[in-house]
Amino acid sequence: MKKVVIYARVSTNSQDYDRQIADLRDYAKKMDYVVVKEFSEKISGAKKVAEREQLSELLNYVETHNIDKVLIYECSRLSRRIVDFLQVIEQLTDKGISLFILQNSLETLQADGKPNPIAQLVLGMIAQFNSMERGLIRSRMESGYNHFRDNGGKVGRKTGYRKSQEEMREEYAEEIRLLKKGISLRNICKITHTSVNTLRKVRDLTIIKC
Repeated sequence: MKKVVIYARVSTNSQDYDRQIADLRDYAKKMDYVVVKEFSEKISGAKKVAEREQLSELLNYVETHNIDKVLIYECSRLSRRIVDFLQVIEQLTDKGISLFILQNSLETLQADGKPNPIAQLVLGMIAQFNSMERGLIRSRMESGYNHFRDNGGKVGRKTGYRKSQEEMREEYAEEIRLLKKGISLRNICKITHTSVNTLRKVRDLTIIKC
């Protein structure tokens, strides 16, 4: 039997990945695969692989546990960064591990273990589209904000509003994790693109001892 792992991801804490995992489990059962481990996380797909704890753990796990396949629901769950998306596929391919994308019914390796040229072509195009979509979303948001401001609107928190410690912990979970590891504010700023001033507030308001 083929040994597989499942990876699921959503971008925000208000979303859940239960449907992704359920569909991937159903597929594995239909194919008589053995699911040996499941990885899931709530983090933006625009984050680098090094910033995504579960994906990084998965890449280490498959190398030491003789995994045959990694199952994901669709391409953007792996990454919205085209460079990271293709690098993860290359890393898995070099280890002889196939990546299966349920939504597209695409697999990176053929039955003989050789790279699937059709999958390489299609996935490269999909990754490019995902990257473009991310850029368009950001552009539309910026355009909307500018239009709102130009018409007298004010963007941002209401005067006097302050986030609770719980809200801070939820929004800056990754930053808090890095702070607890003792990483400097300047280096966390480079990793997460969160300003040093905000990081100081996160550190102070959440009472983190670094």
